Amino acid sequence: MKCEHEQQAAMLKKIQEIQFVAVELNLYLDTHPCDEEALRDYQCAVERLQELICEYEQVYGPILNFGHGGCCNAGKGWQWASGPWPWEL
Repeated sequence: MKCEHEQQAAMLKKIQEIQFVAVELNLYLDTHPCDEEALRDYQCAVERLQELICEYEQVYGPILNFGHGGCCNAGKGWQWASGPWPWEL
């Protein structure tokens, strides 16, 4: 069981890392909107973030609530409250 929680925590950490990259690039692009390399990096980070979130949600359920229950859980009902919450890992 602990191994599964460690894997879940590792996936969440990777999501947080890529979220950080995406936010920082977003802030940079606010002041440097013509930097095409930064824009490509931002787009790659956002795509990777979406992939990681989908992978996480397929295994552990939704990572966000707000009425949409996650990108990969369509038709699976309300899953937000099942399983450990991200901060309980």
